[in-house]
Amino acid sequence: MTPARPGYLELSAGAVLRLGGADWTVTSIEAHHGRVLLGAAGEQRWRSFRWLAAHPDCRPAAARPGEEDEPEPGPPGQPATLDDLTDYQRRVVALRVAHLLETQTGYRGGDPLRPGPGEPRPAYDPRRTTLGQRQRAKAAELSALRADEAALLGLGQVSERTLRRMAAAWRDRGPASCMDGRWVRRPGGHRSVTEQVREAVFAARLEDLHRSALSMQDRYTLVAQYTSEKFGPQAPVPSYSTLRVLWAEWFGPGGTRKRYQQTADAFDAAQVHVVVHRPGQVVALDTTPLPVMVRDGVFGDPVSVHLTLALDVFTHSAVAFRLTLVSDTSVDVAMLLRDVMMPLPMRPGWDGDMEWPYPGVPASVVAEFAGHKVAALPFFAPETVTTDHGSVYKIL
Repeated sequence: MTPARPGYLELSAGAVLRLGGADWTVTSIEAHHGRVLLGAAGEQRWRSFRWLAAHPDCRPAAARPGEEDEPEPGPPGQPATLDDLTDYQRRVVALRVAHLLETQTGYRGGDPLRPGPGEPRPAYDPRRTTLGQRQRAKAAELSALRADEAALLGLGQVSERTLRRMAAAWRDRGPASCMDGRWVRRPGGHRSVTEQVREAVFAARLEDLHRSALSMQDRYTLVAQYTSEKFGPQAPVPSYSTLRVLWAEWFGPGGTRKRYQQTADAFDAAQVHVVVHRPGQVVALDTTPLPVMVRDGVFGDPVSVHLTLALDVFTHSAVAFRLTLVSDTSVDVAMLLRDVMMPLPMRPGWDGDMEWPYPGVPASVVAEFAGHKVAALPFFAPETVTTDHGSVYKIL
């Protein structure tokens, strides 16, 4: 058995893994299915290799009983590979690799013994150009791509420095060096964040809500001050960069007015992540002024118009809307909710394409319930309605 290296996890029968603070023994391995059987205290569970690789706290257990584990350097989990990507993302990586290899070798396949049609191109001929010249030519070529092509490849703003960085990473990771880090799951957890640090961060957050606008450096000072006063000057304090990442992960990017943040923190429902899995579960209401002016009559003066929209969060469909002149009122919002719950009648001049088309409920049943022929607009009693902080919504 070879010693475990940082970033690698040894999976063999009898190996002991530490998962979330508990020890699990590898009972058996099914490599052809990509899974292992873990056992602990008479309990056995099958887990896939990918599940282990993405676990935020998966590492080898202590080599001897009673020996403490030493934290491994680097983020938890294993580095992302091409197997973590979709087929489309792998094709994009292949195009990026072709550009990188042409810069390094002059050939998109990387092999001068197997050149492609028309290779090497004059700007990338390794016999007549240097590596720096090829990098400058490739940066100019990628900058001249159309906006849609550059967006697909993610290489529209590539400089010579980026090409050199990709070439250096190629020696360690191969084609995986051309992956976009936003495609894969970020490693979870921060080893430097202890319970003391967590308490200090939330104390600084509470202080931040009742002060004027604070910078991230001010918040870092509050965290360091709280830690030093309560746990002593030797207590660990996260770095400024770690605190910046933590603040964005736990409390969002910011930018909201302080009184809105205080109102949201006062309600437990605002701190719960809701998973919407059926139509009508959550309906969002909002009002926006339209960038047009309308006349209230032929001889009326042009006035602004507001659009009040009810959006079903699950289907992303507009279930009701109202246009109001000058500004909306609470009555308009109440009538909008009525439109959400009541079927829309067919109007004169509407053809059959505008009639009730939804399968599962016959149109005759809906017409009998409503008392008229129903138009093609969904209606239901919403379970939850979310609004903004406008004054017209406060009576709801």
